[in-house]
Amino acid sequence: MRLYTPYVATALIAAMLTGCGASKTAVAPITASSTIVAKKATLKEPALQRWSDLDPVKDSIPGMSVDRAYAEILKNKKGQKVVVGVIDSGVDIDHEDLKGMIWTNPKEIAGNGIDDDKNGYIDDIHGWNFLGDANDENLELTRILKKGDDGSAEYKKMKAAYDEEYQQALAGKQQVDFIFAANQQIKDQLKKDNYTLDELKALNTTDPNVSRSKMVMMSVIQQVGPGFNDDLNDYKNQVSDQLNYNLNLEFDGRKIVGDNPEDINDKNYGNNRVYAPNKEDSMHGTHVAGIIAQVRGNGKGGDGVATTAEIMSVRAVPNGDEYDKDVALAIRYAVDNGAKVINGSFGKSYSPHKQWVFDAIKYAASKDVLIVHAAGNDGHDLDDAENANWPNDTDNNGVSEIADNVLTIGALNNTYGQNLVANFSNYGSKNVDIFSPGSKIYATVPNNKYKYEQGTSMAAPNAAGVAALIRSYYPKLSAAQVKKIIMDSGVPVSIEVTLGEKEEKRPFTNASVSGKMVNAYNALIMAEQLSKN
Repeated sequence: MRLYTPYVATALIAAMLTGCGASKTAVAPITASSTIVAKKATLKEPALQRWSDLDPVKDSIPGMSVDRAYAEILKNKKGQKVVVGVIDSGVDIDHEDLKGMIWTNPKEIAGNGIDDDKNGYIDDIHGWNFLGDANDENLELTRILKKGDDGSAEYKKMKAAYDEEYQQALAGKQQVDFIFAANQQIKDQLKKDNYTLDELKALNTTDPNVSRSKMVMMSVIQQVGPGFNDDLNDYKNQVSDQLNYNLNLEFDGRKIVGDNPEDINDKNYGNNRVYAPNKEDSMHGTHVAGIIAQVRGNGKGGDGVATTAEIMSVRAVPNGDEYDKDVALAIRYAVDNGAKVINGSFGKSYSPHKQWVFDAIKYAASKDVLIVHAAGNDGHDLDDAENANWPNDTDNNGVSEIADNVLTIGALNNTYGQNLVANFSNYGSKNVDIFSPGSKIYATVPNNKYKYEQGTSMAAPNAAGVAALIRSYYPKLSAAQVKKIIMDSGVPVSIEVTLGEKEEKRPFTNASVSGKMVNAYNALIMAEQLSKN
């Protein structure tokens, strides 16, 4: 982990929190006079597993002050249950650290094969699975190209983008094969499948091939860390999936589902099993659910943000790009069945039926539901119309906002300094609303396991957890108000940061609409003040 020299950063201006005609509170927000000093030491495992709960001032970590919020603001208060719809790859609802945190449809009788609540979904006890038994899918780009060359300049542009992605995948496979061969050679030399960096350094050899493998694996371990074998397997699977499914023009993953994905009115599909046929394929959704709601303080895994959240699993995100139809219907399902917050940790570069999703977002707004969406992991400036990340809440190339209930989240690293924003995170002073912790986040994965993951996919549920807290303890506040509170109450950091694949240097305050980091402590103070008005 890179260390940074200490610095003093501006935090939230107190006038911003008190300028709403609010009365005084017993606790004080993080203000411009608060001193934030970068932590010098590397985070040890217990702190690393829950760094997003820590406090910028007390702990010198760019966390969301969740611990502080519970200790100083929510202590002795009782919140109401808030349903959070997790539109994702599915959730392992049987996970030991999610027990008691899963939504159950009170209007449905389990297992009777009847649509008791007449919502169109039979036995939807814990949510709905719009993918049925399907899992692997094309990218949207691949699906569009499969429809044929229409002779347009846009088609040629997409074909060039596809060819570039395909070549990168082939190069990735060559890299994977090279590293795996080196790894196997070291395993054979050391006569063990799992070895440490120290054991590798101690390996003496005169064989030039082994020496080369040693150098390769030393570089891998130093970059990836001690869990390099798992990470290598994940990378290998990712490259394999790209070539076999995502970019494979001959592959059709949708035929298993049995619907017409080009017809939004063809709604009778899917099933009530809210995780993938192979539960391991619901890793992403289970991790997201855990960030929001895994049980706090039980010594298992990390700690979820919202103790009052109930997770509604809506499976609509395959191993590939989601369909616009599934996203639109998933949003409507979550809204119609009581979700007050929806988390969407997914995105794609093309959206042929974006109007279906726009209509669903507007429907959610009309029903007072907040949608928290991941900004994406391409390291792009989303203010550039060429870098669209769908779904979003803007039309006309990002000029006009279609609704006031979508909160778009970028990802933070766990240390202050020029690399505060994760290098993979998208950003944009007009199209990313705020940043929250998204690098090395520890949470639930299927079959009672836990894992570190990173991405704006992890940042979004951190913010969604804060939204759930606000809606739990201050239920009179609207979705639009909750969005504004999270943005206005965030902590600004007055330093220059490095952004994205181009390593653009920009003040952090100009990397998003708000220029701030999500902070649960400040958000709850503001929520309490506004709720008294």
